Amino acid sequence: MSLIYIRKAAKNDLEQIMPIIDEAKKFLKEDGNPQWQSGYPDADAINADIDQDAAWVLIVDQKIAGYTAVASGSDPNYHQIDGLWKNDLDPYVAIHRVAISNEYRGMHLASYLLSSLISLHYAERVRNYRVDTFRRNEIVQHLVKDAGFVKRGNIKNDDPIDPYRVAYELNL
Repeated sequence: MSLIYIRKAAKNDLEQIMPIIDEAKKFLKEDGNPQWQSGYPDADAINADIDQDAAWVLIVDQKIAGYTAVASGSDPNYHQIDGLWKNDLDPYVAIHRVAISNEYRGMHLASYLLSSLISLHYAERVRNYRVDTFRRNEIVQHLVKDAGFVKRGNIKNDDPIDPYRVAYELNL
């Protein structure tokens, strides 16, 4: 039986995180998805996540198998939405940059990662969660819907390929 858990990422994890990010970029490209095809996220973005204490890794048998970032506080990308947030008053965390290693793809570990992050933050009294993804990223849309997130509309960011994102919210 495998030992699976999440923990905060550290600077010395970068050399194991970046190949996972690169695999995810390739996977998205092969799936015809333009997400992450502009060079983002790069090592600078992941280092910034780590510096901001927002970076998390998924560990399977003492090996990094996945990565994500969880941002607390108001996310400027969520200030304007073509739709309506159900709860726009209480604090929320935003989950970004979910990537699972090719070695572990298909094992539902992204669901485990998402559930673990929600549980961890719920224990810290966070009741609202937000996620956004490319309109063509059906995998992430399916993942978040299965986790109970509800589509709230579309947001826009600075991506040079496609600035529009589908925005989801989970209120507990």
